[in-house]
Amino acid sequence: MATLIDTLTKARPRHPEKARKADTPLLKKPEWIRVRAPGSPVYAETQKIVRDQKLVTVCEEAGCPNIGECWSKKHATFMIMGDTCTRACAFCNVKTGLPEALDPGEPRRVAEAIAAMGLSHAVITSVDRDDLADGGAGHFVEMIRHARELAPQTTIEILTPDFLKKDGAVERVVEARPDVFNHNLETVPSLYLKIRPGGRYFHSLRLLQRVKELDPAMFTKSGIMVGLGETREQVMQVMDDMRSADIDFITIGQYLQPSRKHAAIDRFVDPEEFKAYETIAYAKGFLMVSSSPLTRSSHHAGEDFARLRAARNARVSG
Repeated sequence: MATLIDTLTKARPRHPEKARKADTPLLKKPEWIRVRAPGSPVYAETQKIVRDQKLVTVCEEAGCPNIGECWSKKHATFMIMGDTCTRACAFCNVKTGLPEALDPGEPRRVAEAIAAMGLSHAVITSVDRDDLADGGAGHFVEMIRHARELAPQTTIEILTPDFLKKDGAVERVVEARPDVFNHNLETVPSLYLKIRPGGRYFHSLRLLQRVKELDPAMFTKSGIMVGLGETREQVMQVMDDMRSADIDFITIGQYLQPSRKHAAIDRFVDPEEFKAYETIAYAKGFLMVSSSPLTRSSHHAGEDFARLRAARNARVSG
């Protein structure tokens, strides 16, 4: 028999902080946004590894449209430090609330999954953990350490929170030497109050600049969503800001609205405009650019990392 707690848990909305917000319209997706439903045998195998290891993936929690493609290739982006975020960004589908205590066994289980899946390149992200003294930096360090031990041939990409007001956090993570340090700016500065109220644009930019100061050889990466009401000129200014911080890799993708309680889509940006952004970004000096309607931070991350490394080598030798 279900307990009262079980009943309340099932009834509790995923985003209680958004429950009283007015519904926003849902626009019909254009043809270029359509994706196939997941269901291949390899997808099921990936899902089993995730379930058996009791892991959380951003693929599921954020409702990524590319999950069918990625999991069918045995690619998954692991989300550490639980499934509950301390922030309430207007674009995000991850649960918001008071997180549980960190699971000290999680970093090793994720590393075991990386080894079991035979990943050549692994992407590890996390929820925001403003409740922790170091913002979860130590957990990232442990994650990288176990991955290096159990899957030494795997390159490691981390997608971190902003570690706002967590002195020394970035330094600890850089010292663990991931291959790619990714932190997303998400949108243009003028939309932060509406879209990412818990974040600070110039703090996030400074975080990535600080990574380069600590280790100039470490690849840095950041991404934004478009279709939220930004202008073309604002996107190009973000590109300039990123290059001023010596960011190597930019991703630009279409914002997709998780529910009527989330920020509304202002427009669907067509593929030609994404291609134009790609051309401009390369002209501004980025080593690697991924710009398309379905681009996400970790989509094709392994292939993109190989191209990123090749682009640096070509620039150095040239």
